Amino acid sequence: MLLIPIAWLSATDHPNYQAAANAIEQVYGSPPDYTREGGSIPITSALEDATQMSVMLLPVGACDDMAHSQNEKFNVSNLVNATKVFGAYLHEIAKIKGPKPSACRCEPLTEEELMVPGAFMRGFKCKCEM
Repeated sequence: MLLIPIAWLSATDHPNYQAAANAIEQVYGSPPDYTREGGSIPITSALEDATQMSVMLLPVGACDDMAHSQNEKFNVSNLVNATKVFGAYLHEIAKIKGPKPSACRCEPLTEEELMVPGAFMRGFKCKCEM
């Protein structure tokens, strides 16, 4: 079977992105630059389709990291700042008002349903949204 990944594009005006933008600005002192990189990462569209929720990639590398090459690198300062951004993001996302996925009360899949191939992804299909 040939699997063709679906290009992914998400709305940056979603509260998830606004929380991340606030976190990035807290750590780096300037707003993020939305470059639309990573749109071909297949799991993003699969997760968004399965959960029916906003998915966000929070990149923490530098433009000169040479990602996926034989000379790929990652600066220690990026790791430190990534930790700061993630902490600030969690703080910002907690400020969002309204229903949260953790408040989901949808019926879980039965054991028989979990045995069907692909059930893991279907297990996320609920209508709870942020």
